[in-house]
Amino acid sequence: MRRPAGILQGYWLPSRGEISHDPSLAAAKRGQGISGMESRGTAMTAEGIVLVTGGSRGIGAATAKLLAGQGQRVVVTDIAPEPLAETQTVLWPAPLDVANESAVVSGIAAIEAAHGPITGLVNAAGVFGKMHPIERVRMEQWDREVNIDLRGTFLVARSVGVRMAERRRGAIVNVASVAGMTSGPIHAYTAAKAGVIQITQTLAAEWGRTGVRVNAVSPGFTRTAMLEAGIASGALNRKRLESPTAMNRLVEPIEVAQAIAWLLSPMSSGVTGINLPVDAGYIAATTWAAYGGLREPPAAQ
Repeated sequence: MRRPAGILQGYWLPSRGEISHDPSLAAAKRGQGISGMESRGTAMTAEGIVLVTGGSRGIGAATAKLLAGQGQRVVVTDIAPEPLAETQTVLWPAPLDVANESAVVSGIAAIEAAHGPITGLVNAAGVFGKMHPIERVRMEQWDREVNIDLRGTFLVARSVGVRMAERRRGAIVNVASVAGMTSGPIHAYTAAKAGVIQITQTLAAEWGRTGVRVNAVSPGFTRTAMLEAGIASGALNRKRLESPTAMNRLVEPIEVAQAIAWLLSPMSSGVTGINLPVDAGYIAATTWAAYGGLREPPAAQ
């Protein structure tokens, strides 16, 4: 029996007339390079803004500063908004509770009305989990972490992404964590960040044919002010954080920011639905302890 045209190994292939014309792909085929893709609005454009949630501190702040320094128009939101000194970022003065649906919907509408369409979104708002044995996990703490880290990421991505899809352009980067790829005594946090990785894939598939890309980054232990405070207080041990990584060090916030900037940019125009670990080799090296640990480099000559 002849296989019907357009069907290959159980997958439906669109006929020639049904194939959508992805502007970034078309530009690449024409050899226009990044400038050609950028002019078609496949990601961040001069006409739009980049919104960074949780942008007053930590990875969000590092990303906002980097993007502003690259010439992007950056609007920063936070639950406790604070301006970023010596930057061209715009601070949205009202606190934004990402776990509150009505606050997110009205806030996104107000931001676009004031500053223009959002063409890039960095979902960096989040809280770190508290370490407890499973029997001591309080459900109010579980709900807080899941509501902010997972529900909040979804609510902002949905509110912004629907608008991007209508305009047929945009790029979203969700900040997940290597905690969502492994296990640890931060039970709600690991579950929430695993959920962020999953919804990133789902939203990438949902909006891919509208020209909207959705990706995630998963930072390892990152040298933010909060982490440094934990080390200084004795709650965390720097060597224990560094030694499991292939590179034997913490991640710098700017390194995560650089990965986010790449995923937002036309340079990653063919990338959607991925989770990019920025972890100094934590995921790659963790299991080596079972085999005697990582080899130390030879002494310098």
